[in-house]
Amino acid sequence: MYKAQNHQERMLHEKLRARPRQRLGVAGRIGFAVLAFVLFSCVASLPWSMGTVASGATTIARYEASNLSLNLMPPVWQGLGEVDRARMDSAIAAGHYVPGRVLGTDRLGRDVLARLLAGGSVSLLVGLSAAAIAVVFGTLYGSIAGAAGGRIDAVLMRIVDILFGLPSILLVVLLAVAVDGIIERRGADLSLLARQAINITTLLVAIGGVSWLTMARVIRGQVMSLRAKPFMEACRAIGVGAPRQFYAHLLPNLVGPIAVYAALAVPAAILSESFLSFLGIGVREPLPSWGNMAADGLGELNTVDSRWWLLVAPCFAIALTLVALNFLGDELRERFDPMRGRKVA
Repeated sequence: MYKAQNHQERMLHEKLRARPRQRLGVAGRIGFAVLAFVLFSCVASLPWSMGTVASGATTIARYEASNLSLNLMPPVWQGLGEVDRARMDSAIAAGHYVPGRVLGTDRLGRDVLARLLAGGSVSLLVGLSAAAIAVVFGTLYGSIAGAAGGRIDAVLMRIVDILFGLPSILLVVLLAVAVDGIIERRGADLSLLARQAINITTLLVAIGGVSWLTMARVIRGQVMSLRAKPFMEACRAIGVGAPRQFYAHLLPNLVGPIAVYAALAVPAAILSESFLSFLGIGVREPLPSWGNMAADGLGELNTVDSRWWLLVAPCFAIALTLVALNFLGDELRERFDPMRGRKVA
């Protein structure tokens, strides 16, 4: 009977290996292509968007350079009126900094396109870093809980249950406000670059610190299921150490759930960063992000002279990125679905 069972298992593994390698579905291809386009546009344009330009007697980053005489210029497709054309000719004749007009300028006369691309890099950096923190910490926490079992598992999961009962967004806000208070008290000793670095680090740690709970539960369940498998019982029987059991046997079988959760955690982290920046407690000026650009654009919506593109541009970038990541996450979920293997029998 034991030999027959081994023969059936070998036959099943051969069938699984013989299956043709599936390509990404239509939604997955669209999501991957759109995400690659957004990443390439934001990252490849960094030398331009964050490069320095001459603004008066000083040099300043392009996304931060401003010319108040050219504020609220319309985008290139709208054309220039007589007043705007006169302002542009006057600035060019005087030799002042002239921002690009692809997406127009904001209220401070800054290039909206440069800020959109630089802000995309910041938002994606925070989102990816926060998701990476959540995935790494959640994987380790859930693995320890699932592998230890008993009282250790009970204590660790009760901590997760308590944290689940707390409003996560409130914890992020409280942490961000507390760090801002510390920065304000020691503001004289910190440069603008140091403040921005501390602000972004606090933001990604806060978002990642409340996003690992679901990951910990998922990984715990997977580890407890894998520990009951015959190959893990064989590892324990021959004396394989716990570290080697984890990285050589458990971790390769956890790649599927980790990849799926990572693809779904990144859009949640980006949305959290955009929401906090929109409220003014995330990424701060003059450093751009899609969230604070949307907050600035919201103030330009009025019934007299609505400059809707200042709001639509960052919101469209957020929506495009989130939809692409969700398409890719759904495709990964289907690809790594553990029930797919049973359909082959």
